[in-house]
Amino acid sequence: MKFIKFFSLFIALLFVSEVTAQEFKLGKVSVAELEEKVHPKDSSATAAILYRKGTARIEYDETEGFVVVTEVETRIKIYKKEGYDWANQKVWYRNENDFREKVAFSDAVTYNLVGGKIEKTKLKSDGVFDEVVDKYRAQKKITMPNVKEGTVIEFRYVLRCPSDRIIREWDFQSSVPVNYSEFTTYIPEYYVFNPRQKGYIFPKVTVEKNLKTITFTSKERNGWMNSSTSFSTDKLDYTEVKTIYVAKDFPAMKEEAFVNNIDNYTSSIQHELSMTKFPRSEYKMYSVDWNAVVKTIYDYKDFGAELNKTGYFEEDLKKKLEGKNTTDEKIVAVLDHVKGSVKWNDYVGYYAENGVKKAYKEKTGNTADINLMLTAMLRYAGLTANPVLVSTRSNGISLFPNRTAFNYVIAAVETPEGNILLDASDKFSTPGVLPLRALNWYGRLIRKDGTSEEVDLMPKKTSNDIVFMNFSVDPEGKVTGKTRRQCTDYNAMITRANISGLKEEEYLEKLENSNNKIEISEYSKTNEKDILLPIIETYSFTGSNLCEVIGGKIYVSPMLFFANDKNPFKQEVREYPVDFGFPFMDKYNITLQIPEGFTAETVPVPVVFNMEDNLGSFKFNIAANDNLLQITIQHQINAAIVTTEQYEMLKEYYKGMIAKETEKIVLKRI
Repeated sequence: MKFIKFFSLFIALLFVSEVTAQEFKLGKVSVAELEEKVHPKDSSATAAILYRKGTARIEYDETEGFVVVTEVETRIKIYKKEGYDWANQKVWYRNENDFREKVAFSDAVTYNLVGGKIEKTKLKSDGVFDEVVDKYRAQKKITMPNVKEGTVIEFRYVLRCPSDRIIREWDFQSSVPVNYSEFTTYIPEYYVFNPRQKGYIFPKVTVEKNLKTITFTSKERNGWMNSSTSFSTDKLDYTEVKTIYVAKDFPAMKEEAFVNNIDNYTSSIQHELSMTKFPRSEYKMYSVDWNAVVKTIYDYKDFGAELNKTGYFEEDLKKKLEGKNTTDEKIVAVLDHVKGSVKWNDYVGYYAENGVKKAYKEKTGNTADINLMLTAMLRYAGLTANPVLVSTRSNGISLFPNRTAFNYVIAAVETPEGNILLDASDKFSTPGVLPLRALNWYGRLIRKDGTSEEVDLMPKKTSNDIVFMNFSVDPEGKVTGKTRRQCTDYNAMITRANISGLKEEEYLEKLENSNNKIEISEYSKTNEKDILLPIIETYSFTGSNLCEVIGGKIYVSPMLFFANDKNPFKQEVREYPVDFGFPFMDKYNITLQIPEGFTAETVPVPVVFNMEDNLGSFKFNIAANDNLLQITIQHQINAAIVTTEQYEMLKEYYKGMIAKETEKIVLKRI
């Protein structure tokens, strides 16, 4: 599979080597650290993590049993004002009624160099906040005091998790350089975790085994009238596996154009519980493969059971399906009914938050409420429909079998031509056109019998953006014209989303400002709400900044404000794949009317650029007809994802395309 082949570049087996851990301690900030003006290996860095040490320990608590306690110490250097945000730190934690984690910050101090001496400013209670993120999560936040250019801050926090099965992911890289990062896990022999690394560079690893002892204290009351209490202790010896990961001088993660989620490529370590083997108990397996993962999820009462409920919608849906005989007609009818009946509450998840019946009654629900309902209705309509587990772009790519790899669910209808993917949580989605948040490589389709298969989420059909434009230029360089723009599929979804929620005046103001301050009049739109059809925008425009008059000659770009004028691909080496989201074609049919008394002195020559492997093409053609210039331009990318191996070719393609799109037509007086 392309996905597996690509990610095999940065998924590696853990290796063991001897590491001499460097000594770092809170409170030991040096004058040299405070005097440092720029990062020695990255002069552009606004800040740097001088060191970050964390431990995740599965330890025994007499009242709760085994729990996970994570302790983290961090020291950060701030070089520039742009790095002041690093003085604001936050740690998220689960905050559900039946599952609450606890976070506590301590030893938070700001250090500055004043008159050659180190000045300390401790964090006070008014700099610590708790903030609700959503109904499942909250976050503890701190704002460090007295931050300046040159400041060093450090802090410590402890995260206590009541579960013995969750070890937080640890990032060895960040958006700034990391001088030293160390993460240590302490895992009793009763647990088997699969450690998985991702990224392009990896820490060094040391593994040790140590003997540990748990002491149990129990009490017993004896007698009745003259009772007494006796205490006894028991001991249990077990082996604890200590694993140390050490990263030194890891570079900053640099944002690049068209990256869906940079966390997918950040060097980090994840731990997935695969088995428990407690004394005098049977071995229990967890998430050993995708079929085991999806079976576990399907068996949840708020997942699989929700698909079997139909009574709440049958009467309503029967009416919507009257006269609908083909698969396409049924799909559209069911999708429209769900979108019209239940509004998304902005919460994602693959298990039904309210339950499909309640969501239908109250007309609101999360993505699972909506799309499990959608799946059930599609089945009721006689279609072969199944849920598809998805990891959203913000959640990252699911690299290995585990239940937390997914955070979203959509529906799929199986047809002889393939799966039709559906998502009723977005009002602008159509059959085969999912919200952009769900376009994240691969999902996992689950059937009733418990089997599953990988589903490619990335679109194959080209989304079009077709522009017809006629314009004229007067001798002073003022441009007057008309435009008709037609968008399909994902381009149509994006356009409708841009229009939605804005008053027409606000939308047109944004459109004018983004198109070189043109003035728009006679604006109209077609098929704004008929989302199965292309959306069409038509308007007239004038502009005084769209061409130049120099020495009596007029210099004009044939594409005016539609031209791509900057190459988004500037890096010498691209470390991450280019994610366009969907294949697309931008096509322009332009007619330029030459002003009376002028002729075309210079026009761009026609060109055609074709990339290898049918990745994309650019075509530019221009022809003269009396006082008119007819220009056709087509820019087409045929793949949603472009690999790093194709990056150099793509970069050169964009370089040539932009040079041609920005090339001027020169008009001179006759």
